[in-house]
Amino acid sequence: MTSQLAGKTLIGKTIAILVANGFDENQMTEIQRSLIKVKATIKTIAPENGVVNGWQGAGWGHYFPIDGQIGETLGSDFDMLVLPGGERAVAKLKGNLHTKRIISHFIDAEKPVAAIGAGVGLLALANGIKGRDVSAPAELQAELTNAGAAVSEDALHIDGTLLTSNGDDLNIWVEAAMNLFDVVEQEQVAA
Repeated sequence: MTSQLAGKTLIGKTIAILVANGFDENQMTEIQRSLIKVKATIKTIAPENGVVNGWQGAGWGHYFPIDGQIGETLGSDFDMLVLPGGERAVAKLKGNLHTKRIISHFIDAEKPVAAIGAGVGLLALANGIKGRDVSAPAELQAELTNAGAAVSEDALHIDGTLLTSNGDDLNIWVEAAMNLFDVVEQEQVAA
């Protein structure tokens, strides 16, 4: 994957990673590492204060510092959004009204969003998901269909600036997210 990132840069771009206690630690840290390599500014946003606890395999993982409280976060302050999975985290985020506001901003503004696994379920909160194509785990497909999305059978799907993955291959999702973020950056530079 490193060779695919060679020469790419996201200097000056700020990416929000939206999580809550119980987020999938591997999904978050893998994309975080890639974003650091391309010099993006990364901000971890959560409903918790101070730190958020990841989920690693069958138990609690590491603690990560929070850069912003979800209630004080504006989507307009960010260029891109990452939605890692983790059933506990997604359940908590679905119960927070600010989650819908933030995700809707990104979808409506056509800013890049990369969601994986259970994190794809958060997209059902956004009105702008209607008519969009997504890839999602089997247990989320009915919820997304009810929200107006069309569910793709592919493990990974890109619909404009929206990247979704059922979570089957983390490395392919990270690579696709980095490519999407780079393509959008190049289009903005050219405009």
